[in-house]
Amino acid sequence: MNTHASPSPASADAPSYRQATYSELSWAMIRTGVLGYGGGPSVMPLFRYEAVTRYHWISDDEFGEILALGNALPGPIATKMAAYLGYRGKGIPGAILAVLAHILPSSIAMIVLLSAVAYLNSSKIIQGMIAAVVPVIAVMLGVMAYEFGEKAVKGLGKTLGIILFVIVFILLQLLNVHAAIVIAAFLVYGAFHFRLVQHLRKRRIDGGER
Repeated sequence: MNTHASPSPASADAPSYRQATYSELSWAMIRTGVLGYGGGPSVMPLFRYEAVTRYHWISDDEFGEILALGNALPGPIATKMAAYLGYRGKGIPGAILAVLAHILPSSIAMIVLLSAVAYLNSSKIIQGMIAAVVPVIAVMLGVMAYEFGEKAVKGLGKTLGIILFVIVFILLQLLNVHAAIVIAAFLVYGAFHFRLVQHLRKRRIDGGER
């Protein structure tokens, strides 16, 4: 007689997330440091691929939340993301390892190539390589922004999602409000969003009953 209960459909379909190992952290952060080009924000698609798609350390929603929190805090976003992933997987030693693995390869490369900076800046070949990489980074950022925007619209509703996108655009592009202030304001709003929605629904139901 089989005494083991079969898993429910909900648990079978639920995604399973793994705890990172030291070797996975090392190689993942080395890849983000070596392949990342153009500054912190342009490296985020690589972090997302490693943490969410390749190793399944965290969910896509958690990555988006940590990205928003990291942007609201001072300092480079890439090192903050590396520190968080390392700390989440292996505590303080993991955070130290992840940050070092992310920054050391590019730091060593900068030292080694420092003597060739003048040549690289004037080389048409290098300039062509840089120009070719820029559209790739733009597409990666665009895809990630679209996917996060799609999730936001599904969670907030199409109308409210579009309204909030317009408000963010006005604050950032027209009024030149600092991004950290905008992120902090929307984090506060997000904390009360579902309570507000429930309150409005309750008022609508009460009004309909009357």
